[in-house]
Amino acid sequence: MKKKFKLGVIGAGFMATAIINGAIKSSIIDAEDILVSDVSRESLDKMQQNGVSVTMDTCSLVNNSEFVLFAVKPQSLREVLETIKDCNCYKFISIMAGVRKDKIKSVFTSAEVARCMPNTPCAIGCGAVGLDVSDYTDLADIEFVKNLLSSFAQVVIVTEDKMNAVTGVSGSSPAYFYLFLKGVIEAGVQEGLSVDEAKILAANTMIGAGKMVLNNPDKSLDELINAVCSKGGTTIEAVKVYNENGLNNITSKAVRACVKRSIELEEL
Repeated sequence: MKKKFKLGVIGAGFMATAIINGAIKSSIIDAEDILVSDVSRESLDKMQQNGVSVTMDTCSLVNNSEFVLFAVKPQSLREVLETIKDCNCYKFISIMAGVRKDKIKSVFTSAEVARCMPNTPCAIGCGAVGLDVSDYTDLADIEFVKNLLSSFAQVVIVTEDKMNAVTGVSGSSPAYFYLFLKGVIEAGVQEGLSVDEAKILAANTMIGAGKMVLNNPDKSLDELINAVCSKGGTTIEAVKVYNENGLNNITSKAVRACVKRSIELEEL
């Protein structure tokens, strides 16, 4: 039986808003085909401004939606599943960190679950998403999920066993880059630039460096580094400091700590 809504979204927070806005703007789905539920009336009122339908009845959302997207905090999943356990749906999408597909399938035993890990830049249509869609068997369903996520992010297809690594490399890494950027800006201020001057120069350079990596797939990162480092010049002196202080080792340890915590969350 055809459902009234193409997509039901449980949760009306930051990432849910990013996904819905991206999908509507890219014409992947019409606003009238989306239903959103949340425990907060205020959040639903804000969401309704996008032209979508809203409800506080999560079970009604599940029964009336072809695809159901879990966009709630992982610690809220147990309560949500208890609420909807008798509802009728078998196509789910989860963006919850540290939540394996099996937790949803333990309640919906015949369900197909796509698991993905977006990051905060998805909110401005410039994010990255790791996606496991291996449960899905219908090609049209697979394309819908891919297109939904591609409307606001670069999608990389992975298996679920790699999802914790995705969390460490892209899900959490905006914070790493902000931290590095903060250091560069503060150093610029110490050298005489204003905060705004340093921020504009450093942030745009970070964006440009990322595009250089993607636009030059035939070049290794070492080649790109060496292209900036003239022998006896200025850049090489900065790179020497990073190498002497083990920047690569620090970064590796940070990513491993993030991945370790993601694995721990899966066991809860």
